[in-house]
Amino acid sequence: MKMTVIGCGYLGATHAACMAELGHEVLGVDVDTAKIESLTAGTVPFFEPGLDDVLRRNIAAGRLRFTTDFAEAARFGRVHFIGVGTPQQASSNAADLTALRTAVRELVGHLRGEHLIVGKSTVPVGTCAELTAEIEALGRHAQIELAWNPEFLREGFAVDDTLRPDRIVVGTDPRRSDSGAADKLADVYRTILEDGTPYLTMDWATAELVKVSANAFLATKISFINAISEICEVAGGDVTALADAIGHDTRIGRRFLNAGVGFGGGCLPKDIRAFAARAEELGVGEALSFLREVDEVNMRRRAAVVAMAERACDGSVLGRNIAVLGAAFKPESDDVRDSPALAVAAQLALRGARVTVFDPKAMGNAARVHPTLRYADSAPAAARDADVVIVATEWAEFVHMAPDELSDTVSRKLIIDARRCLDGPTWSAAGWEYRAIGSAAGGVTLPSVNVSGVTAKRESLI
Repeated sequence: MKMTVIGCGYLGATHAACMAELGHEVLGVDVDTAKIESLTAGTVPFFEPGLDDVLRRNIAAGRLRFTTDFAEAARFGRVHFIGVGTPQQASSNAADLTALRTAVRELVGHLRGEHLIVGKSTVPVGTCAELTAEIEALGRHAQIELAWNPEFLREGFAVDDTLRPDRIVVGTDPRRSDSGAADKLADVYRTILEDGTPYLTMDWATAELVKVSANAFLATKISFINAISEICEVAGGDVTALADAIGHDTRIGRRFLNAGVGFGGGCLPKDIRAFAARAEELGVGEALSFLREVDEVNMRRRAAVVAMAERACDGSVLGRNIAVLGAAFKPESDDVRDSPALAVAAQLALRGARVTVFDPKAMGNAARVHPTLRYADSAPAAARDADVVIVATEWAEFVHMAPDELSDTVSRKLIIDARRCLDGPTWSAAGWEYRAIGSAAGGVTLPSVNVSGVTAKRESLI
C-alpha cells in the first residue's frame, strides 16, 4: 500500500521506516529541509537503536523516500499518517497543537478524491472532532475520513514497539456507520495482526484518551514508588526491597516500581500536564487533581539528589568537583528533554559546583541545552578529581562499571546512586562510600520517633 507519514521527527521517522519494513511504499514529509536531507542520506538525526539499519535497508529497496513537498504527498498515497510533535504550550500546561493543525491544513489543501488521514500524535480529547470541522471546511475537493491511531513507543525500543506492539488502537468517527478506516488500517497492519497482536477499535474520544491515560498511569506508578522512597529515607527502610515485595502482588506488578531521580523526556511530563489541563477545560479538573501531586513528587526527586550531594559535601557544593554520569532522560536514548540527570547537573552548577557530565549518546544535545556545563569523553575523565560521583542515567556501561575504573581518578571515593542501579555492596567492598536514593544510606538523619512513650533517635547508616 502507498502511504505518507507527515512529520519526520522521532515518531514519524520511526513509523515511516517501520511501515516500509512491513512492505509498504512510504513517503516521509517534513518542512525541515536538513532533516529530510539527513534521512534521505540514510542517517537518522537522533539516536534510536536499530532504526538506522531499518531506514537504510528500505531506502535501498526503493520502498522509502522523503520530501518537503505536501503536493507530492497528496498525489503519492491515499493513507496519510500524521506524526508531528504536540509539545507543552509556552504559557500554560496545555498541549500546543500548532504543528498538528498546520500539517493537516497543508495536506488537505492538496487532496483530491478519497483519502484517510490517521493521527498518531498525542492529543487532548476532542481534537478529532475539531480537526474534522477544519478538514470539512478546507477539503471541499476530496472525501476525507479521519481516524486516530495513537503510538505507544518507548525510546530505546521504538522499532520493536512499532513492529511488535502489545496492541493497536484505532479510533473512528462515531457518527459514520459507513466508516472504512478500521478495515483499511487493518490492511496496513496485517502482518502485525497475523502475529496475534490485539486490534482494538473504538470511537475518537476513547482512542484519544487511551494514550494520555496510559502515560498518566505509568507516571503515577513511578511517582508512587518515589513517594515511598521519601518515607524509606527517613524511616530506615529500603525502597528496592519494598518494591520487590509489593511487586509480587499480581494486582500491582514489579514493572515501573523503580525508585530514583524520576521520569522525564518528551512524553510523560508534558502529557500528564496537558491531560490535567484538558480536564480543567472540560469542567472536571478535580478528577485529575492527583496528577499535580504526581508531577510534584517527580520534581522533588531531582531536588533530593542535589540535597544528597550537598550533604556529602558537608552542606555546600560550592567549589567542589562533581561528576554526573548520564545526561539523557533514560538509557538507549540521546533525548535530553526534561531530563532529570541534566536538571541535577545544572542545579549543582548553579550552587557553585564544578560539574562535569558524561553520557554515551547525549553529549551533543546536552551541550546545546546547557553549554556552560563541562563535558568529558568518558566516565573516568568526568570523574577526575571528583569529590562526588552521581550516576543519574542507568546506562549499561555505568551499571556494570567496576569501582576500580574510577578509583584512581577521583579525589574522594563517594558515589550517589540516583537510579538505584548499582551493586552497592560491591562499591562498598571496594572502599567507596555508597549512597542510594530511597534508603537510609542516602545520608538522611532520621527524626526522633516516639514508641510507647520512649523517644529514640535513629541515625542514618552513614
